[in-house]
Amino acid sequence: MTALALPRGKLSPNMDAYFAKCQEKLGFVPNVLEAYAFDNAKLEAFVAMYNDLMLAPSGLSKLEREMIAVAVSSHNKCYYCLVAHGAAVRALSGDPALGELMVMNYRAARLSQRHRAMLDFAVKLTAEPWAIEEDDRAALREAGFSDRDIWDIGAVAGFYNMSNRLASATDMRPNPVYHKQAR
Repeated sequence: MTALALPRGKLSPNMDAYFAKCQEKLGFVPNVLEAYAFDNAKLEAFVAMYNDLMLAPSGLSKLEREMIAVAVSSHNKCYYCLVAHGAAVRALSGDPALGELMVMNYRAARLSQRHRAMLDFAVKLTAEPWAIEEDDRAALREAGFSDRDIWDIGAVAGFYNMSNRLASATDMRPNPVYHKQAR
């Protein structure tokens, strides 16, 4: 699943239960979790951040958060995240073509002004973080995002930038099952 030979460490009871829950709900344990399993503390930190950003209450829908993951990962050309989160966009939107467009170029998709503003901000934050200015936040507010939503957009984009870099550094590979999902 990665190019690194890191043996699986001893997982805490919480992480053992989390892996069992993934197996029960998804039918598999995502390789990103298996990759982190060499160090329980790192795995727990990753899972806590992921769950907070992607599953906790937010003004952003789960689909919007997955769209950010895909737009950021597309800019970074992260194979793992494009496959895994592209599948999530296909499933959550019920639109396989949207998932494919998001992977290739979100600008080619017919998106609402809200989604276009959100993704433009996330990709600019990815490509040129030093260039973010008040006008960029103002565009998000004009599209209907609250200041808390702007925080969440930035946090999700930041998380996937970190994840993309680690996936690239380790040549992390997605579970094959993602390729077949929601097509």
